[in-house]
Amino acid sequence: MPKVSVVVPVLDDAEHLARCLDALAAQTHPVAEVVVVDNGSRDGSADVARASGAVVLHEPVRGIARASARGYDHASGDVIARLDADTVPPPGWVAEAVRLLGTPGVVAVTGPGRPSEGGRVLRRVWDGLYMGPYFVLVWSALGRPPLFGSATAMWRDTWTAVRDRVHRDDPEVHDDVDLSMQLDPAWRVLVDRALTVEVSARPLSGAASVAQRTRRAFHTFRVNGRRANPVRRWARRARVALGARTGATSAPAATTRTPPPWARRR
Repeated sequence: MPKVSVVVPVLDDAEHLARCLDALAAQTHPVAEVVVVDNGSRDGSADVARASGAVVLHEPVRGIARASARGYDHASGDVIARLDADTVPPPGWVAEAVRLLGTPGVVAVTGPGRPSEGGRVLRRVWDGLYMGPYFVLVWSALGRPPLFGSATAMWRDTWTAVRDRVHRDDPEVHDDVDLSMQLDPAWRVLVDRALTVEVSARPLSGAASVAQRTRRAFHTFRVNGRRANPVRRWARRARVALGARTGATSAPAATTRTPPPWARRR
């Protein structure tokens, strides 16, 4: 059974964090460790984390990309899951993530979020203006599904392969888009509704929030340069797929769970 570490970055979000940690304690699959990365909170977030038995890391340099990477580096599990402080995973979320990661060739899995507050109208707006466009547009640009930072799990070897490429010191990157971009377009990433989690509706809290997220997404594509080029990414995926059919590639065998050697090139 794979050992699972869950990384949760937090900044002044003690109330949401408490609910997230309670949900992790109720998982049907054991969680070996919870790593809460406090990114300079002034409320009781760190105290809430310690009271739950989580490992608490302090990352004084602001930036969710930096805080997340700090947590991934520290995590000791075979599987590294990432939730946000406002994420509430259902009881079977970790078990389902581990099951999906066992699919041949899969290096990471992810699922969508749905707002924990509001009714049907808000959920329709959420899906139409935020969650739906995120997966459709970024999927089209990356050549495969993007990771959604509030509901992601990956093999430790996946993180090890890309950790030196992520822009952890740039506070303006969209961290889950940036991480998604570092994964080779030919690697297999699964998105599954079984990994749906409840999250805060804060991304739609106002025009400023939407504008900030949009700006960061464009910035992330810009700083990644050639790696972010959709034409190059789709071409890479097509070449590997063609090679797999002709037997002329070193793509992973059916039982491979971790990134193959060619995928580790910088």
